[in-house]
Amino acid sequence: MTKTRIRYLLQILFAFVITAIGVFQMFARTEGQPPTNALVLMGVIAVLFIVTWALICRFQPYANQSIMACVLMLTSIGILMIARCDAAIDAHVATRQMIWLCLALVCCDLLFVFMHDYRVLRRFSYVSMVIGLALLLSPMVPGLGREIGGARIWIGIGPYSLQPGEFAKLFLAFFFASYLFNHRDQLAVGGKKLGPLQLPRLKDLGPIIIVWVASMGVLIVQHDLGTSLMFFAMFVAMLYVATGRVSWVVIGFLAFAAGCVVAARIFAHVGYRVDAWLHPFDPVIYSRYPGGSSQIVQGLFGLASGGLMGTGLGQGYPTVTPLANSDFIYASTGEELGLVGLFAVLMLYLLIIAAGMIIAMKIKDGFGKLLSSGLVFTMAFQVFTVVGGITLVIPLTGLTMPYMAAGGSSLVANYLLAALLVIISNAANKPQSDELSDTFRMEALSVLRSRQQAEARTASNDARHVPAADGDDGPVTQIVAPINTHSYVNLPRRAGGGAHPGGEA
Repeated sequence: MTKTRIRYLLQILFAFVITAIGVFQMFARTEGQPPTNALVLMGVIAVLFIVTWALICRFQPYANQSIMACVLMLTSIGILMIARCDAAIDAHVATRQMIWLCLALVCCDLLFVFMHDYRVLRRFSYVSMVIGLALLLSPMVPGLGREIGGARIWIGIGPYSLQPGEFAKLFLAFFFASYLFNHRDQLAVGGKKLGPLQLPRLKDLGPIIIVWVASMGVLIVQHDLGTSLMFFAMFVAMLYVATGRVSWVVIGFLAFAAGCVVAARIFAHVGYRVDAWLHPFDPVIYSRYPGGSSQIVQGLFGLASGGLMGTGLGQGYPTVTPLANSDFIYASTGEELGLVGLFAVLMLYLLIIAAGMIIAMKIKDGFGKLLSSGLVFTMAFQVFTVVGGITLVIPLTGLTMPYMAAGGSSLVANYLLAALLVIISNAANKPQSDELSDTFRMEALSVLRSRQQAEARTASNDARHVPAADGDDGPVTQIVAPINTHSYVNLPRRAGGGAHPGGEA
């Protein structure tokens, strides 16, 4: 245990060393020396990460802290590139991002200390649904919502803006995991076969239709393709994990693709993104405003100028691409760190995703399995859509790179996502004791009660009393005898004496 904790601490310290080298190199080429306020904030962040490591060791002793080390490395690269863009345009976005990072670490520390069992989230499934939908639809409230970049996904609080959809994905993940855990048996029942696929029953299509309608509503009303796609994909992925049926994935993909095709023909903001994806180098589409492809093309040229090893920190021109510190931070990173740097970034994401998948496979609790797989798939899907949009694999969605892109709400929400994975990993890695799990006790107790009720109905139909055998004192009755503090079974016993010799536990 001690060796493992020291290894986690060394991973965090290694990330600090790499970050420090990058900061001094970049500022030496752009401003001569790092600003004092940046050094102070970096020191505070370093202390907070050490405190986070200590709190995890104390309150989540079996957790996988490699997740937090990878998250720290990604965040450091992101802040480094944001600071690089600030140096070119004389802005202070990196300072605000570091303040948001401090807030995110404090929120994670509170979770590590007070959330001893993640299964408490299952008790608030419908509350989570209400909160998630309220956050998702809050930008549509007049006077509260703000439209930025053509999408109405922001709410304004004074001079600041917040993207509530980032937090909505957490609450909706709680609800989806709880709902699918409770109804997985009904949804897994197959209907008619279509070739190799076992289609679901028509009466089981209700949940996926409701989520599809909600996703299309976000796409149409808020003009946000990324959020609608992310929520629908998260639900379909968790549905597949719960039931194991590929037919749900096929139905979900076809339904969303059909909805997007119709939306692209009806709504201009969706059609513009498809045109920019299919014909990015067309002069008419390139210069069109709004909905032109100039941003995509500039990002592609930035990636191309980086080559294999990159131009070097502080020696490129990342701000030529619009939104270089947020939506297109992947292109900015590729320009200065090259293809090798991008592969390193993707490897860090892959390590987090692999850790999340291992957690989902190791955890015995069904709710935890669904929740961890849903959270890690959401992050993986978000990375895929961003990288795919910048490299013309798919249309741009408007999502940002987790942990790297500028934006406080995205940073805090994704750090909470990582904290939840760490908490679930603590339960997954905890040594198995002789005592049965709470989930097994509840399921066993439910089966025993159903069996008792069936036997009672059968006995009442035959006779109200069973005649006593020779030498017995009276009729057989049922009493409940405790096995342990959490589960009970029925033991046959004579009304006037000890246990029946032929009774079964």
